[in-house]
Amino acid sequence: MLNTVHYDGPGAVPLLIAHGLFGSARNWGVIARKLSETRPVIAVDMRNHADSPWFDSHSYHDMAADLAAIIDGPIDVLGHSMGGKAAMVLAVQHPDLVRKLIVADIAPVGYGHSQNGLIRAMRGVDLTRITTRAEAKTALGIDAPGVADFLLQSLDMKGRCWRLNLDVLEAEMDKIIGFPQISGSFGGPTLFLSGGNSDYVTADHRPAIKALFPAARFAKIPDAGHWLHAEKPREFMASVAAFLG
Repeated sequence: MLNTVHYDGPGAVPLLIAHGLFGSARNWGVIARKLSETRPVIAVDMRNHADSPWFDSHSYHDMAADLAAIIDGPIDVLGHSMGGKAAMVLAVQHPDLVRKLIVADIAPVGYGHSQNGLIRAMRGVDLTRITTRAEAKTALGIDAPGVADFLLQSLDMKGRCWRLNLDVLEAEMDKIIGFPQISGSFGGPTLFLSGGNSDYVTADHRPAIKALFPAARFAKIPDAGHWLHAEKPREFMASVAAFLG
């Protein structure tokens, strides 16, 4: 069973939040607390991440099954990146469990950019020698703004370990950046919310999206990239709240 973090709120329909690759439930703490002002919110640690169990597989069918196991439906679901793909598979395979779906900056397609370089960077940090997060950040050697700080949220300094199953995530990377063959569709309200500066969801992806989600609507947050919820949290929360409204 996945580790979950619950935020009490009014209303009968909870919102489930599924994070992206290398993330965790606590990454969404600020947003989850704010959204819980109008509804209960459940943030999860996906398999092989943070405090959830580690498994030998990391397929989207597995991740969707993990989510289904903690839902006492129907529920609203928000997924970002990898979590968005898992949420899409969940909605198509278990439409009775999902009322409304929000997919943050990802499409139901395969991508060509592997994230194994970040795994190599994490493995390259000598956890037996570092004493501060600043030292770990330097050892990561990642120049992309914000990426090192994001990864360091999964570093357990006390236990001197990464709270990520790096071996399995690396072995299953083709599945993570891909998207499985699934049959059926989800006809419920669906919002594909993207960053205005991101190329993860393009006009070329709309036929694949509409085939699985015929009621899909599209919106962009200006001046935001792939981590739109972290870059523009107010605008992101306003878009989510308006859609769920």
